[in-house]
Amino acid sequence: MNVDSILREAKTIAVVGLSSSRMRVSYSVSEYMQQAGYRIIPVNPNETEVLGEKAYATLDDVPEPVDIVDIFRRPEFVPEVVEAAIRKGARVIWMQEGVVHEEAAERARAAGLTVVMDRCILKEHGRLRRSRPA
Repeated sequence: MNVDSILREAKTIAVVGLSSSRMRVSYSVSEYMQQAGYRIIPVNPNETEVLGEKAYATLDDVPEPVDIVDIFRRPEFVPEVVEAAIRKGARVIWMQEGVVHEEAAERARAAGLTVVMDRCILKEHGRLRRSRPA
């Protein structure tokens, strides 16, 4: 599945590491995606609510299905997020710019998930939006 298809088909994005601080990239990216029509589910044990949505301590705590698990964590935390995404039945693992973990990506692919690594979901969505005919 390519990035354009992922973004067209997805409705729900669990954002692991989403902060309520407007100064954090995770906040601005998630705010943009929310305004673009995606349901954003914050996953961060240090938050109770972000962008008007209840935050969950872990991906395992999220009570509904998610299409994309967007990871705003350092690479060493990616394997545990991938394992949780597999348990959750997510379709896509998205590692933001600067986040690369080849072994976790391979584990996700082996479990049937699509993996996007080291790419910004906001930039990709903006590119997709610009490429659509008016």
